[in-house]
This record gives sequence, structure tokens and C-alpha cells, in this order.
Amino acid sequence: MGGKYRITGDKYPRMRRPRRRRSKLVLAATASVVALGLAGWGTLQLIDVFTGGDKTASAADRKADCPSAKPSAPAKVLPKPAKIKVNVYNATPRSGLAKTAADELKKRGFTIGKVGNATKAYDKKVAGTGLLLGAPAAVNGTFPVLGTQLPGAVTKTDARRTGEVDLIIGTKFKAFSTPKAAASALTALTAPAPAPSSC
Repeated sequence: MGGKYRITGDKYPRMRRPRRRRSKLVLAATASVVALGLAGWGTLQLIDVFTGGDKTASAADRKADCPSAKPSAPAKVLPKPAKIKVNVYNATPRSGLAKTAADELKKRGFTIGKVGNATKAYDKKVAGTGLLLGAPAAVNGTFPVLGTQLPGAVTKTDARRTGEVDLIIGTKFKAFSTPKAAASALTALTAPAPAPSSC
């Protein structure tokens, strides 16, 4: 044989790399691929832990399934001020306060009943701004409406069967809410409650 394959000694030329080196490279490449795969899988597991692990639907899919307009609960029906008969009693040492308060409530549309001083059971014993006293049925109707005029008033029920309520003015009473604030509070009471979202 001639040319580059010519044998000039007792050693033959090597025409390829030793097999050991090639097997080491294949093993290193395989180990790298496995390591990268395990790192990626671990990262996905961490993401699932912190995001809730919903693999079947993305956030966009869940949002698409949720209707944009949820039906709200019906508006609460409350009595109009003209339908509420209020007895106004003064439990403070200040004279003339019941008459002044009754006149103001009348201007705001309430029907006024009795006006005078509180009974011995309540005279000078109402420490807050006022006490609303009425039948149990007043808790979800009359009390909230009248309460918009006097925030902080305490409510209490008794055994009466009539629809009228007593407003007993307490020692911390200074003035009713402004008509604008009372109207806003009443609007908030009658506004429909938003339905709970399941999305």
C-alpha cells in the first residue's frame, strides 16, 4: 500500500477515536439531559404548589368560564319615612330637645306621634346618642330607616304589637345626620346586594 496508508514501522495508524472517550461523552450528555429534565420537573412542581396546581385550565380559561355579569340579589324593601310613626322622648337634662328633634324628623318625612320626656325607666339612663325601641318586626324594617338619621343609636325590642317606634334621645345626642348623609345611608340600605362570585 502506498500514500498515507503506507506502513513504515511495526505500528498501524489509528483511523478512529478510542471507544472509551466516545462512551464518556455519550454518558456525560445523557447525564446532562437527565439533570435538566429533573430541574425542569422540579420547577413545575414548585409553580403548581404556589399557584394552586390547576393543570387542566389556565387563568384565562377559568376567567372565560366565569360569566362577566353575575345576577345580584334583589333590592331590600324598606318602609318609606312617611309610613314610620315615631314617638320622640327626651332622656337628657336639656329641655325642649324632644320637640326640636320631632320637628326635624317631621321635615324629613317621618310621621310624628307622642313627644315628651322619657319615662323613669329611661330618663337620664340612655348614655349614647339615642335608643330606638319597638316591636321585633322593626329590626329589619323601621329601625334601619330611622337609624340613618341617628348613627350610633342602640336598638331594643319590646312586647308591643303596633308598628310605631320610640326614639329616646340620649345624653350624647348633638344633632341628626345631615339630610344628604342620611339619604346616602338609606340608598346604601336599599341597594341590591352583589351575588357572591364562585370564580
